[in-house]
Amino acid sequence: MANTIDAKMFAKMFLAGAKNLEAKKEWINELNVFPVPDGDTGTNMTLTIMSAAKEVSALQNPDMASLCKAISSGSLRGARGNSGVILSQLFRGFTKGVRDYEEVNVGILADAFDKAVETAYKAVMKPKEGTILTVAKGGAKKARELADNGEEDIGVFFGEVIKYADEVLAKTPEMLPVLKQAGVVDSGGQGLMQVLKGAYDVFSGKEIDLTIADAKPSSTGSMQMNMEVQAQADIKFGYCTEFIIMLNRNFNIKQEMDFKAYLESIGDSIVVVADDDVVKVHVHTNDPGLAIQKALKYGALSNMKIDNMRLEHQEKLFKMSGQQTKAAPKEQETETPKKDVGFIAVSVGEGINEIFKGLGVDYIIEGGQTMNPSTADMLDAIEKVNADTVFILPNNKNIILAAEQAAHMVENKKIVVIPTKTVPQGITAVINYVPDLGVEENTDTMMEEIKAVSTGQVTYAVRDTVIDDKEIKQGDYMGIGDAGILSNGTDMSKVTLEMVEDMMDSDKELISIYYGAEVTEEAAQALGDVLAGKYPKCDVELQYGGQPIYYYIISAE
Repeated sequence: MANTIDAKMFAKMFLAGAKNLEAKKEWINELNVFPVPDGDTGTNMTLTIMSAAKEVSALQNPDMASLCKAISSGSLRGARGNSGVILSQLFRGFTKGVRDYEEVNVGILADAFDKAVETAYKAVMKPKEGTILTVAKGGAKKARELADNGEEDIGVFFGEVIKYADEVLAKTPEMLPVLKQAGVVDSGGQGLMQVLKGAYDVFSGKEIDLTIADAKPSSTGSMQMNMEVQAQADIKFGYCTEFIIMLNRNFNIKQEMDFKAYLESIGDSIVVVADDDVVKVHVHTNDPGLAIQKALKYGALSNMKIDNMRLEHQEKLFKMSGQQTKAAPKEQETETPKKDVGFIAVSVGEGINEIFKGLGVDYIIEGGQTMNPSTADMLDAIEKVNADTVFILPNNKNIILAAEQAAHMVENKKIVVIPTKTVPQGITAVINYVPDLGVEENTDTMMEEIKAVSTGQVTYAVRDTVIDDKEIKQGDYMGIGDAGILSNGTDMSKVTLEMVEDMMDSDKELISIYYGAEVTEEAAQALGDVLAGKYPKCDVELQYGGQPIYYYIISAE
């Protein structure tokens, strides 16, 4: 019987929770309701908690205060996606409840659970029940009940809290019909349960490897390329990219050849080794994101490693000449003149990036649905934009919370998050910015204008499911609108046209088509011609987006 937990045990419990979540992340990813190639709740939560776990693991004999600071700060900065941000807020609130004690008992833990839930609910503008928030609230309710009833044994306390929270998780499909129809529980809630169960395992005496890999682990084995100091400074492809694909279906010879051909189109030094259900990949490229997102079509990724070879080459030359390697001399640095207002946009795809840059966006954060940027990525971008006021365009509903969390952490600039949920909304927002108007007036204008933008995105299904009474088969094309799946089937053109038809109303005047990396200009032009004929009162604009995974992003406004 144990009545208290000290900092040493608390650190072990946190690390065990992190490791358990990491081990279950792909299973949690599969609980995502939408069968898109980028369901990533487990990945986002894992990256969030591992950011904190690395800081905790680096501490030497921490006390409770330093431990809590590492957990809170690490998870806040590493938070990715809505689930990751909510998880970081749960940790933030919980650590506030225990940081002032050298040892904590059931009463203190119950208070900390309450504080965790309160903090997380405050962070979400419109909390939705049937989610990770509901599971956390259920656990906190049971914790309070046990404490008030005089329970002192922490082992019993944690066991009962986990048991009840699991019961709440099992009821989430009754709270969210979309979960019930898909036959899954909430993925974020399941992720939280894995953290709690991992922590309970180590508290109960289970032997667990608590080693946390470094942020940049060294690479070994047959995939590692021997990178000698290169004779020429001009490296054609700058990023050495390695990863392993955990296949979700058989990788046949044609797919392997197609994948190699695609890699050859974006880089060189290619190695693709298929071994049963895993594929080891190595490529030198100027856009690692393209390689990564193409690979996501075949399965989940692990052991990812990206090295900037140009930077490594420069550092090696500095070492050889006896100069400092960490930074170029300050006199070589150029700083853009300070301005009143700057813009940051989250974007993916060469064409879409160029559109944002052409509209005056100062900094592009590479990412989107498949790679949600972290709060730290946002903070880094904010620091690089030399402006008094910085507008952030997340361009994805799963990135808005991370952007807002970053905004709350910045003190020397005014940060305004325009909650754009799609790339077309982001483009509309920046187009409607008027330099002669004030920040508040521009904010109101952009917020109003994005409401008029309807967006549809065409991708493919990675598994069989039923959503919104639509039976979807693995490999089907899907047209996904602002509120759900609008169309699906085996004919991409038909699915796209049905999606657009659902988006249209009599007020729409402009249809914009952004075609992806896997769509030819001829195919996109043919689609544009059909839409122009079908909606003669609308202007139809065709743009190369270059985005992966999504064949078309189409807006109507």
